[in-house]
Amino acid sequence: MKNSIFFGLAVILLLSVNGKASRERAAIAGRPGPHAIVYKTKADYSRYVPVTLSDDKSKIVSYPAPQDVFTDGKLAVPSALPHGFWLDNRGIGPHSTYVRITYEEYAKMAEAPSIDELYKLIIDMDPFTAMYDLGLRNSISEAQISEIIKKHKLKDYKKLL
Repeated sequence: MKNSIFFGLAVILLLSVNGKASRERAAIAGRPGPHAIVYKTKADYSRYVPVTLSDDKSKIVSYPAPQDVFTDGKLAVPSALPHGFWLDNRGIGPHSTYVRITYEEYAKMAEAPSIDELYKLIIDMDPFTAMYDLGLRNSISEAQISEIIKKHKLKDYKKLL
């Protein structure tokens, strides 16, 4: 009798733990993840850290911590693509701009400069000439993105700028 009660409790515990793990895996799998953002800029800002401005561009609303400028252990500089386009590896959008600090310099900082300091280091308030969202980053390869650009098919994707 003791063994059957113990066995029953063990089964219930195992099922509840396994059920929780399954729910957690499903939640992770269901997360959308980052998008493949392809863009062009007025000049080559690829070495510089991006920040996000408010809609009216009067203040910085988001910026990375120095330890956040890495992706998979490498600096998250954008990837060069055909025809002067770049593939974002950091997390930019239509309200992004760049500060006059390189990824290398920023990664070595103990802490990020203040928002006021960063704002004074903005290179260009309107750096982009084009920006497209090609969908989920994990559903398209860099080679596929290059082909889309070479075949002038970006117009088939969501234009952000």
